[in-house]
Amino acid sequence: MTAPAVDAQDKSEMTGNQNWLVTADGNRQSFGSVEVDEPERIYRMYRFLTDLEDILDATPDDRGRLEAITPRVRQLLISSYWLQMEFHQPPVDPGWSVNFLYREHEWPLTVQMVAWLPGNPSPIHNHAAWAVVAIIGGQEKNTIWRRVPDPEHPDRIEKVAEMILNPGDIITFMPDAIHSVEPLGDEPTISFNLYGKTTFKDRYEFDPETHTANNF
Repeated sequence: MTAPAVDAQDKSEMTGNQNWLVTADGNRQSFGSVEVDEPERIYRMYRFLTDLEDILDATPDDRGRLEAITPRVRQLLISSYWLQMEFHQPPVDPGWSVNFLYREHEWPLTVQMVAWLPGNPSPIHNHAAWAVVAIIGGQEKNTIWRRVPDPEHPDRIEKVAEMILNPGDIITFMPDAIHSVEPLGDEPTISFNLYGKTTFKDRYEFDPETHTANNF
């Protein structure tokens, strides 16, 4: 008898935490190791930002950047563990909060701590920038979408998969990857979010019912 195929989500559940890469076609790929050594010296935010600048200068393609940046994110969160508490309790309205840990005018990096209350799903969107999201607390469902245009509906999309992410998981996105987020359970989802330079003209929210997309 042929064994049933095991998709990426099933593999994640069997093997524990993962690093995920999501591409524009909705493909999900596990990459790299989740094991990182704690450095002898505290890996502070300023060193992390300097390393990121070096990676951006040395690595021209977004996929290579994500693969190089992800272990640095793990190292930062393990070493400078105080960062995991740098979030604001989200208010009931709008149901989420953002604490900017770092942003600088005309420098292509934004570092945030984001907290979402359960019952507040995000719109379907892309980021028009590479992105790294590390789950720190709670549980999050990522629904992955892809474009399936037709002559009448150039912005038509379809759902590809759902991924349940837990503390210790990191999910990364190519700029054209499309997803929506929904916090699960009874407590806020807390995440460390890192974004590259956004091309705002290419950033959209999608409506799967009307097959439309609007800049935001």
